[in-house]
Amino acid sequence: MIRVEHIGIAVKDLKQVNALYRKLFDRPAYKSEKVESEQVETSFFEIGGTKIEFLEASGQDSAIARFIEKKGEGIHHLAFEVDDLIAEMSRLRAEGFQLINDEPKRGADNKLVCFIHPRSTQGVLVELCQEIKES
Repeated sequence: MIRVEHIGIAVKDLKQVNALYRKLFDRPAYKSEKVESEQVETSFFEIGGTKIEFLEASGQDSAIARFIEKKGEGIHHLAFEVDDLIAEMSRLRAEGFQLINDEPKRGADNKLVCFIHPRSTQGVLVELCQEIKES
């Protein structure tokens, strides 16, 4: 199974965006967290079964900081949830897709993640994710 998990949007000011979207959606973000490995702070809103992740750089060397410097604020990635991330990574490599990550890594919202390079997907950064099962 593969389904849209969330849409990631790069922003300069997470606090300002959270206030704006709280008014727009008439509800607060359901989750906020810092992902140290990606040098990013995130917040998540869920509307009608669709999640939107807002990402603010917490370090000048982060991918989000570079993205905003180059392209400005806006849609950063589309994320798709898969049942078996390792198997899907292997399948996509065999199909010729260029993966940014050699191995899955821990992402936000209790997920293991892997990114597909935009060169392989017509300019769209694609994130594959799988929920981490607690044992």
